[in-house]
Amino acid sequence: MAWKRALLEEREVRTSEGTFVITLEREDLSALYPDMERYTLTLRAGKKEVAVFRTNTYEYSPTVGLDPSSVARHRALIWEEGLKDEPLDFLEYLGKEETRRPPALSLTDVLVVQGSPRADGNCSILAGWVAEEVRAAGKSVQVLYPDDMEIHPCIGCYQCYNTGACTFEDEMEGVVRALRSARLLVVCSPVYTSTVPSGLKALVDRCQALHAALNFTGRGRLRGTSGLLLGVCGRKGRENFAYLAPVVEVFMENLGIVPAGEVLIDGIDRVRDVRTIPGQEGRVREAVRAALSISRCPS
Repeated sequence: MAWKRALLEEREVRTSEGTFVITLEREDLSALYPDMERYTLTLRAGKKEVAVFRTNTYEYSPTVGLDPSSVARHRALIWEEGLKDEPLDFLEYLGKEETRRPPALSLTDVLVVQGSPRADGNCSILAGWVAEEVRAAGKSVQVLYPDDMEIHPCIGCYQCYNTGACTFEDEMEGVVRALRSARLLVVCSPVYTSTVPSGLKALVDRCQALHAALNFTGRGRLRGTSGLLLGVCGRKGRENFAYLAPVVEVFMENLGIVPAGEVLIDGIDRVRDVRTIPGQEGRVREAVRAALSISRCPS
């Protein structure tokens, strides 16, 4: 997606190490959120980009008394003073790369997110059926357990709309890479107080950084990825999924994941074990086969 950009400021900084140019640009991101603007401060030496700083209007809550324009301009002054005082030391400081933990997750055709904190519960049984069916189809698959992962809850800082990356360095980096690679996402979730468990919700919320990255690359959506929802609840009645299903649907829609069906199993409190319900394993396996047929998984 092309963003409307305006050059607000450009200044030269002459130092013993040469001449540098600092530019400040404003972009209109209101297509993403109402009245969102992103400010980009760039330091260049000739054609070489030395440093970039970005900030946006949604980062600042009403009580902090700051705005992105003044913050960016203040950062420009810091850069200018640093270059004039100790150019070599300051350039070394700017050039230091942050050490980020490499993602440990595999890249597979199918990604299963087992959203229940109970690793031996009914959702794990569903995830097992999914994995078996995927492997039988000759595809690769992995099952993630958000409650066993280091995934910091989203704090709504909106800094991902500056760079397309989250400020938190944790296992969510690997989840995002796995999502980008997978051609089928399967979400298994129980109903917790009418919605998804907190670990799964943390993963869902942190995918906002992926939403930002997709929009900044002009794609706006994951290409060729389908999504399947498998849900279980204790009480009888489809109305018990009235809040869980929309949460997962909106999560997938936000990333451009194409719905490939759902299997919702109610009344678990009375039977306790989903394996004892006639026909449910067949429903799940059939849903997986149908989803694989439309998800463009490579042969």
